[in-house]
Amino acid sequence: MKALIKHLNAKPGYAKIFMWGRLIAISGSAQVLVQVLGFVSGIIVIRLLPTKEYALYTLANTMLGTLALLADGGVSAGVMAQGGKHWQNRQKLGEVIATGLHLRRKFAIGSLIISVPALGYLLILHGASWLMCILIIASIIPAFYAALSDNILEIGPKLRQDIIPLQKNLIAANVGRLLMITLTLFIFPWTFVAVLGNGIPRIWANIRLRKIAGRYADLDQHPNPLIQKEILVTVRRILPGAIYYCVSGQITIWIISIVGSTSSVAQVGALGRLAMLIGLFGVLFGTLVVPRFSRLAANPTKILKNYIFIQIALLALCAVIMACSFLFTKQMLWLLGKNYADLKNEIILSIAGSCLALIVTASFSINTSRGWTLSPLISIPVSILAIACGAYFINVATIKGILWLNIFVGAVEVLMYVFYGLFKIFKLPGAVA
Repeated sequence: MKALIKHLNAKPGYAKIFMWGRLIAISGSAQVLVQVLGFVSGIIVIRLLPTKEYALYTLANTMLGTLALLADGGVSAGVMAQGGKHWQNRQKLGEVIATGLHLRRKFAIGSLIISVPALGYLLILHGASWLMCILIIASIIPAFYAALSDNILEIGPKLRQDIIPLQKNLIAANVGRLLMITLTLFIFPWTFVAVLGNGIPRIWANIRLRKIAGRYADLDQHPNPLIQKEILVTVRRILPGAIYYCVSGQITIWIISIVGSTSSVAQVGALGRLAMLIGLFGVLFGTLVVPRFSRLAANPTKILKNYIFIQIALLALCAVIMACSFLFTKQMLWLLGKNYADLKNEIILSIAGSCLALIVTASFSINTSRGWTLSPLISIPVSILAIACGAYFINVATIKGILWLNIFVGAVEVLMYVFYGLFKIFKLPGAVA
């Protein structure tokens, strides 16, 4: 058997299949464990927090995502694009990462100034006391601090495809999260305790991540003004869209939090927890596919072939996910508990929207990994028009209507980013029109 495997590995085609099989098996098994741990933690939070507290938890988590997105503003995409050029040079890659972290810290101040007052208003609107509001806002700081650097520090190992240390670090962080949440929420079923249970293990994992990143990048390097200029070219194209997507990317939560009841906020948040299992494929995609697509030689035929294959694979994956959601609707609702048992149709719509979001994020990521950033003068008006048209024809006063709006907007964005990627490929030197 060993001789057969050795013989097959000697052939380029079979060697490539074995290489991808090994990568997917290692990354997939570890990521499944990570997602399972995260999913179990999420279910524990849903079941242990009262409906009102879970609504506040949903708002805090959503705003944490907004903070991270504003603090990034396209910096990580710029770092990935620049890192792809210098991935074999430890010193140069260190300069790229140092520059990215420097920009992140600057953007973090602006994101806090914008997001914290908005979160405070929404928390008070949904019944939080001033003391609880302050505690919740303070509790998101550890996770936000970790988010400023973790996905940038991962770029070196990802470009070298040293996946196992990253996976071990993620597993350790999620085990820590599960333990903290389990040990604390039984006694203190409050929102800020649940948020801290997520943030503190991320700080610890972030320290470990620095040691992993140091193998491939010299983290003692200083920011490089020339690299900063190149990264800011990407940022200027992505930031307006990032600011816009802080609103549109979580349109269901924002609409419900403003015009809906506290229980409706909790229901939308609970449905999102089930859909987070789809994040397994998003993380695998970002770890295995995006760095390799970034490293492809400037061969238009090869790039087009890989791009089309990626899109077909994403569609097939989403079809399988939707089929499973139809078959196991009752079981999924049972996990959420009796407070959410009536959301049979809503859970299907929520997962469909999450599948579209997966394709949008994947298409956006592979585009930006090559430095292809769609102008916000195009992406934002198209998305606003989609939201406006959807809101005109769909009753967004109900959870079901908001989820349909999310699906409609997601479909428009899929078409926009996929066709933009194809457009950029056909514009490459040597491409056949």
